[in-house]
Amino acid sequence: MDIFAKLGMYFSYPFVRNALLVGVLTAFCSSLLGVTLVLKRYSFIGDGLSHVAFGAMAIASVVHFTGDTLLVLGITVAAAILLLRTGQNTKINGDARIAMVSVGSMAAGYLIMNVFSVSSNISGDVCSTLFGSTSILTLSSFDVWVCIFLSILVTLIFLFFYHKIFAVTFDETFTKATGIRAEAYNLLIAVTTAMVIVLAMNLVGSLLISALIIFPALSAMRVFKSFRSVILCSAAISVFGAAFGIIFSILASTPVGATIVMVDIGVFFLFWLIGHGGR
Repeated sequence: MDIFAKLGMYFSYPFVRNALLVGVLTAFCSSLLGVTLVLKRYSFIGDGLSHVAFGAMAIASVVHFTGDTLLVLGITVAAAILLLRTGQNTKINGDARIAMVSVGSMAAGYLIMNVFSVSSNISGDVCSTLFGSTSILTLSSFDVWVCIFLSILVTLIFLFFYHKIFAVTFDETFTKATGIRAEAYNLLIAVTTAMVIVLAMNLVGSLLISALIIFPALSAMRVFKSFRSVILCSAAISVFGAAFGIIFSILASTPVGATIVMVDIGVFFLFWLIGHGGR
């Protein structure tokens, strides 16, 4: 009863309710794209784009840009487009290209924050951005509404283009042969992923975003085989992990992002055991 009373007290505060709402919406959107990214071996594009978002957030904090979410979103989407487009006509391919963008953006962002920032707690700002330790509990009303809008947009895109995304995910060559513009849908996946990255920045931080995308999808794949079943299971796991992780972090005073990721890892091992035992 003490736990429920404590939870009731915490959820009487708007910032806690906002954190739970944003966390659940972000986790749900991440799960929709996670399965596609894992199957297409694009898992680490999320890692690269998250570091781009870190650099963009550093710029926004230095110039004191109001509504920094929009600036970060614009730069991250542009990076997603460039990664995909230049990847088709360059000698630097795949992981090397993502690694260059990832490391370069991270270094540039940290340098900018150190050289130009007027904050007296640079280490704390960097830690919060990288691991999402406190930012999820300090969301403004604008951030919450942007999250709601982007979540609805990502969900509608996925539902409307579900069959095209399914085709591009499993057999891109056949998809092109049928006349479907696979490049356009790959671009759509990359741009939508960038939107999810910006959403997840406040939840788990830029270093842990890939875990939010990958682990629920891998967990669902241990048990289910059909694309639709994996997506539905992944969504359930992701939403549970975010909700339970946020609630546990509030009760135990642990970092929100790291707690959510550890819950997802625990669920992965549970599903691995279930899948292994069924063979």
